[in-house]
Amino acid sequence: MYSHMMVGSNDIERSKTFYDATFKAMGGNEGMLDPKGRLVYMHNGGVFLVTPPIDGQPATHGNGCTIGFAMSPEQADAWHAAGVANGGTAIEDPPGVRENGDMKLYLAYLRDPDGNKLCALHRM
Repeated sequence: MYSHMMVGSNDIERSKTFYDATFKAMGGNEGMLDPKGRLVYMHNGGVFLVTPPIDGQPATHGNGCTIGFAMSPEQADAWHAAGVANGGTAIEDPPGVRENGDMKLYLAYLRDPDGNKLCALHRM
């Protein structure tokens, strides 16, 4: 259904530090800067981009929006630690198992340096 995800940033270098660390923690690679100044990350068949807004206005995060990345619980812990160590903010409960009826999920949540809400998710 989805082709890609994109978030805005007011500081691409700061975002590159954060996202390079979090993508490497989940087994991905550092981002590539394209000719338009956007960061491009490719992992597990998905594409994630970070861009300065093309309208020239400041980047803002979407209230109520969450971008989820699928990974193992061990990767989620490493991802969360890398994010906090590189300018992100831990939010919600600490990384761990959450139960919702018959469903068990391993979840970890961060906000990136621009305030975008991110989630590491593993269906158990």
